[in-house]
Amino acid sequence: MAEFAVIGIGRFGRAVALNLVAQGQGVFAVDRDPTRLARVAAEVAATAVADTTDPDTVAALGLERIACTVVAIGSRATEASLLTTAILAQRAVPRVIVRAFDERHARLLLAVGAHEVLNPEQEIGRRLALRLAHPGIRDRIGGGRTTVAEVEAPEAWAGRALGSLDLRRRRVTVLALLRAGGAETDLGPESEIASGDRLVLLGPDESLHEIAALL
Repeated sequence: MAEFAVIGIGRFGRAVALNLVAQGQGVFAVDRDPTRLARVAAEVAATAVADTTDPDTVAALGLERIACTVVAIGSRATEASLLTTAILAQRAVPRVIVRAFDERHARLLLAVGAHEVLNPEQEIGRRLALRLAHPGIRDRIGGGRTTVAEVEAPEAWAGRALGSLDLRRRRVTVLALLRAGGAETDLGPESEIASGDRLVLLGPDESLHEIAALL
């Protein structure tokens, strides 16, 4: 039995399915278009040509036995996305993650039973804006009072120990050092930064932006 099901194998759904496979996960791909399924059939664990707006068809798929189902139906079929999500919720599918296209669509999806919604276009826009405004920050989670961000280590910090940087004054904590050899998380004041390191930092937005500006 596959660990994940992906409904809707357009560009986004295909990317989700193939990236899950690349991570060693089993994927059950579902779409009403057999041509789309043919593009991933050799990679995924199983496929099914199915109209998931039909309750009897969904019942036959057995998705309630799969840990997580991603509804990746395209933007031209928002009604199909909502109906599919509602049917999955009625069948008590354990976890349903659905692609949303705007805030209204997201609210409706949650109302009919989605456990989680996401907007890939909005997320891409957020990441691009972050990279353009603060080039030293690779990515971040959260925002406002407390943020976790991946920041390139300023070259001026190369060869220095963490304890010498006085990061506590900025209310910043170093969670990990990322380097070619992997991630180092067992850190102390004597841990030394090397040229090319990336830092996973926890702290206020303004402090992280100040550090990124040192690049």
